[in-house]
Amino acid sequence: MPVRDHSGARRWISPADLADPELLAFDANRADFNGALAQFAIGLLSTHAPLSNARDWERWFTTPPDASTLQSWWKGSVDYFTYDGNGARFMQDAALTAKADFSISGLLIDSPGENAIKNNSDHFVKRGRIERLCPHCAVTALFTLQVNAPAGGAGHRTGLRGGGPLTTLLACQPAKSLWHDLWLNVIESPEREAHGGDVRKTAPHFTFPWLAAVDAIQPDQGQTSPIQTHPLHIYWSTPRRIRLDFDQTVEGDCDICHRHHVRLLSQYATAPYGLNYKGPWDHVLSPYYQVKGEWLPLHPQPGGFGYRHWLPWLVGVTDEKAAQRPARVVTHFRTSRRTRHAGPVPSLWAFGYDMDNMKARCWYEARLPVYNLDDYSPANVKRLQSVLQSWLAGAKDSAYALRNAVKAAWFGGEARGDYSAVDAAFWTDTEAEFYKLLQRLIDVMHVRPSDSELEVLSQSWLKTLQRTNMALFENVFVGAGEIDRSNPRRVAKAREFLRATMMGDKLKKTLNLPVEQVSRKKQAA
Repeated sequence: MPVRDHSGARRWISPADLADPELLAFDANRADFNGALAQFAIGLLSTHAPLSNARDWERWFTTPPDASTLQSWWKGSVDYFTYDGNGARFMQDAALTAKADFSISGLLIDSPGENAIKNNSDHFVKRGRIERLCPHCAVTALFTLQVNAPAGGAGHRTGLRGGGPLTTLLACQPAKSLWHDLWLNVIESPEREAHGGDVRKTAPHFTFPWLAAVDAIQPDQGQTSPIQTHPLHIYWSTPRRIRLDFDQTVEGDCDICHRHHVRLLSQYATAPYGLNYKGPWDHVLSPYYQVKGEWLPLHPQPGGFGYRHWLPWLVGVTDEKAAQRPARVVTHFRTSRRTRHAGPVPSLWAFGYDMDNMKARCWYEARLPVYNLDDYSPANVKRLQSVLQSWLAGAKDSAYALRNAVKAAWFGGEARGDYSAVDAAFWTDTEAEFYKLLQRLIDVMHVRPSDSELEVLSQSWLKTLQRTNMALFENVFVGAGEIDRSNPRRVAKAREFLRATMMGDKLKKTLNLPVEQVSRKKQAA
């Protein structure tokens, strides 16, 4: 596995080296590989670490194990992670007999599909970039695909969390070591096993499904629900039936890591009808949203990540129509008071593919601050949620108003087009002030603030929204345009619409701010 040490140099390590204090982070040449390697390591530790209570967790966080200790943890399952040979192979289907006639590039989620190549529409991600991979990159690509598996055509299943899931991992800030970042995301077995699966299913294939045929878990072309597997299965799901071709290899340089290897892989075999994950799967590394009483995993959407995601991914949203909850690992981190271990302001590393069915539109990742709420009572958390939900609702309404005003100034009417740049500018320009006010809000909440104290902060947020929208309209999107291309009357009308919206009562009500009451006599006049 490629890693970066504290000096900035790249190394290649084995899993036994994960606790080396000199290592800082995974360092693959692909961002999705780094996310997958982190999930692999967290799954490996979660599956094998002798971790039954909080004391065990703190002991290994304070005094990381050495290489020999780590090797002893997974000594009994080393064979399960063999990626070549005649028997069971890591993440591969041992029963697969199909011909290996798929290009190795097909393992990469962002590679152009058959239709893109046929229609010559691979304008940005070109065919032919990846033709040969070393075994290490091929297996990493395979694991990345199994974890993120998007729709792949008839019978080619999506992942346990659906295609292209959002993953959120905790990290120390300032950085300590790779081990500490990984260990923050490992949960004690009682908590980890409380959200699905059957702990009585101890046969290895219920955790590592590649050790047996698909029908050992799932009826022929049926479905796989949590109760059919061990709770640890969530880390090792195999929706796709794939077998790497190690019979036809060549010597050369890997097209991803560029290292020389005597056995470069160029193809693989695949077949439909792998494990068909259905039912209430609850992956501890993903946040969820509620629809008609059912909790579903979140997926990245166009526009990327930002402060508008802080509340749902760190604390949760209680809105009946848009309820969301953080990943189990995040909730456990907060409720078990572990923030103190991770530095003054730890970070939440969020990442994943924005998928359009089979096509990867974009890879997103971001770091969000994790503020200390360790001594918050449930009532305090609820009050914090209420205030922030109103702030974010106000921000959403403001972004919508700016977009409409810019559209009206540019074109008038209901002109269609891509206005994502307007949205992006709004969220970017309000982010710093949001986090500044959020820190003040969290500090104030510790001492049971009065409604008037909270009102002061909400007023500050309102002024930020007003100031930002008018500045973006005047100085970036409309006022900065060429005079000969503008329509003064249309621009003036759009500006007045925006000003009235930002100064109006509706936005104040959204932010739970008092609205000036107009007397009936004035209304009549």
